[in-house]
Amino acid sequence: MTSSSTPKHQGRLELTWSDKDKTILSTGDGRYDYTFVDPSDYRVSEVRLLHEVGRVEASTPDDLPLGLPQPTLGNLLISGDAMHVLDALAKIPTYADQYLGRVKLVYIDPPFNTGQAFASYEDNIAHSIWLTLLRDRIRQIRPLLSEDGSVWVHLDHSESHRCRLVLDEELGESNFVAEVAWQKADSPRNDTRLLSTSQDTILVYRKSESWTPNRMPRLAASNTSRYQSRDGDPVPWRDGDATAGKAATNHPMVYAIQHPVTGALMYPTAGRCWGKAQSWMLEQMSEYAPYELRNIGDEVERARICGTTSNKVRAGVPAIMLAVPVEEAAPIAQARYAAGLWPEIVMLGLREKIQRKKHLADNGRVPETLWLGSEVGGNLRGKLEIKALFPNEHPFATPKPEALLGRIIHIASNPGDIVLDCFAGSGTTAAVAHKMGRRWVTSELLSNTVARYALPRLVKVVNGEDAGGVTAVTERISAMNGDDEDSDRNDLPGGMTADEAQQFNRLLARVTKTIGPELDDTTIKALKSATKTKTVTTVNWHGGGSFVHLQVGESMFDELEGVVLLAEWATQGALAEAMCAQLSVDYRPEGIFAARQGRTRYVVVDGMVGEGTVAAILDRLAADEVVEVWATQLDETAVEVLKKRRKGSRLELIPDKVLDNYRRKSSQNSPFGAGRSVAQSAASLDEAGEAATLDDLGGT
Repeated sequence: MTSSSTPKHQGRLELTWSDKDKTILSTGDGRYDYTFVDPSDYRVSEVRLLHEVGRVEASTPDDLPLGLPQPTLGNLLISGDAMHVLDALAKIPTYADQYLGRVKLVYIDPPFNTGQAFASYEDNIAHSIWLTLLRDRIRQIRPLLSEDGSVWVHLDHSESHRCRLVLDEELGESNFVAEVAWQKADSPRNDTRLLSTSQDTILVYRKSESWTPNRMPRLAASNTSRYQSRDGDPVPWRDGDATAGKAATNHPMVYAIQHPVTGALMYPTAGRCWGKAQSWMLEQMSEYAPYELRNIGDEVERARICGTTSNKVRAGVPAIMLAVPVEEAAPIAQARYAAGLWPEIVMLGLREKIQRKKHLADNGRVPETLWLGSEVGGNLRGKLEIKALFPNEHPFATPKPEALLGRIIHIASNPGDIVLDCFAGSGTTAAVAHKMGRRWVTSELLSNTVARYALPRLVKVVNGEDAGGVTAVTERISAMNGDDEDSDRNDLPGGMTADEAQQFNRLLARVTKTIGPELDDTTIKALKSATKTKTVTTVNWHGGGSFVHLQVGESMFDELEGVVLLAEWATQGALAEAMCAQLSVDYRPEGIFAARQGRTRYVVVDGMVGEGTVAAILDRLAADEVVEVWATQLDETAVEVLKKRRKGSRLELIPDKVLDNYRRKSSQNSPFGAGRSVAQSAASLDEAGEAATLDDLGGT
C-alpha cells in the first residue's frame, strides 16, 4: 500500500498491484482462466449481443395469501462472462432502458479463494488477477446502480483486507456502510493447523447518501425483556435518555427543570443538553403540575454543564419552574403518577431523574453487523439446501444458505426492486430474490454450472416446486396460542420466549429424571404445561412469475496472424445488429435503416459503398435527418460526397473505425491513459466496382 509519490506525501491512500493499469480478459472459453490486456483491446471493449435460449413462466396462484409479494416477470438468467453481461445491460438500449441506473441491490460472491479459482497462477499474480477482476466488475456495476442502491461483496479472509481498499477507490470511502461478519461455521475444524475460521466478511457500500437500510423485525426476547408497559400504556416502552448531543458554550437547551414533588432543580448531565425543544418539555412537565418559564439567574450552573464560564454562557435562558408552591404541586404530581398512562417525560418512582419513553417502534430494529448462524444459517445449512434440490450432486464446497441472502435482500431492497448477481453459482441470489418478489438479473461464466444447477433450480422456483430455504418459515410459539386472530400473543410466563420455554422444558425433564419421586408431580405438570411450545410453519412462496434464459453471443471479430477481421457470422442483418450494439443504438430495422436515434439514422452495409449507394440512401432520408453509414468496404470519394451533400453525416469502415472507437473510448474513460494499438484489417476496395445495392443493406 502506498500513497501518491509527491515530496509532501499528498494524495489519497491507494493500493497498487502488478498490471493495475491493465484489464482482465477470460481466455479459457467458459473457465476461470485469465490474462492481462490493455483496456482498449477489442476483446474487452466489444459489446456482445445476448441471444435468447428459452423462457420459463408460470401463472400466479389464484389462492395467493394476502400480504405476500406478487411474483415478478421478465427476469434474466444469462450464461456467459460477467464482463460481457454487464456491458450489455449498460450499453444495449433494450437492456439499458430497464437496468441502467435502476439496480437497487448488487450482491456478488466472487471467486475469492485464490487457491482454487486461480490454482495455476503464482500467488502474486493470482492476487493481481483477482483484484483487477473485482475492480473491473465494480466499474461496470456502478453505472447500473440506482442512487439509493448498494453493493454487497461476500469474501473470506483471503482478499477482504485488500478488497476494501479497492472498493474505497471505486465507490468512495464515504460510501462505505459496514463490514458484516457472517458465522459460517458453529464448530471448529480440528484438522486446521492454526486457527479455525468461523466467519466470512460481507462488505457493504452504498451508491450515495440516498441509500437507507430497511429495518429488521424485532426479536421476541428484545420485545419482552426491554419493552414493557409499567403505566398501562398500550404501546410497550422502555425508559430512555432525555438528553442528547453535546452542549455548546451558548447552547439554549441547557436549563433547569424543577421537580414537582421535591422542588429540586434538575439539569442535563455535564456536557449534554435536553433532547427536545423547551416548548415540548414545558408541555410534558405541565401534565404533572402547573409550570411556567422563569429566569432564575443560574448562569454559573449552566456554564459548568457547558464547560465554560458564566460570562460566556448564553444569558437569559429561562428554567421550567413550578407555577405554584411545591406543597401545592406535590399532591397533584403524585396523583397524576398514580393514575398511570404517564406523559412522554417520566420520573420513575417520582425520583429526581428525568427520562423519556422509548416506545417499541413499529418499523423494527436497526440491522447489526454480527450475523449468527443460528439466525441466518451457516455453510452446513447451505449444503443441506443444495442437497435437497440436487440429491445426487455435490456441486459447491461453501454454498450460501437462502436465509443469509434473504436478510441481505430484505435490508437492501423492497418488492419490485431489481437485484443483480453476476457470479450466480447455483443461483441462490436469484432464487431468493424471486421468492421475495424482487426482479432479478443473474449471470454465470460456467455453462455447465448454469445447465446443471442454476437453470433447473430457478425452474423449480417459478413452478413452485422448491419447498426449501425461505419458501417456508418455521417458528416456535406458545402451545397456548390457537389459530385465531390472537395467535401471535405470548402466553408464556414472565415474558419468556418460546425458545427459552423449550430449553426450560428440556432441562426440567433432565432434572426430574435425576431426582425422581422427590419432586411434586402436580408442580412438575404445572411447570410443563405453562412452558409448553409448538412449531408453526408459514409458507411464503407458492410459485409463479417468469424469467428469460439468455446466452452471451460470440464475438463479431476474428483474429488471424495479428489482423482483426469480421467473424463469418457477422453478415447482413446479424452484422447490423452487432454494430448497433457497439454504437449503443436500438436495433430496429426499418427499410434500409438499421436504427434511429433522434434525427440520426443508421445504415449498416455488408459490402462496398460508393457514390451510387450514398445517393440511394440520401433519397430515403428526410430533409431534417442525418445518417451514419457503416460499411465493410467503401470508396473514399463516397465519404466526401456524403459529408458534402448532408452535413453532419458520415461514412465509416468496419472493422477499422470500430476498433479506433474502442481505443478512443478507452483513453477517455481509463485513468491510465490510452492503451497500445490493436492490429486492424486493411479493407481493400472491390476492384469490380460498387457491390452494394439497396437490397444488400444490413438494415433490411
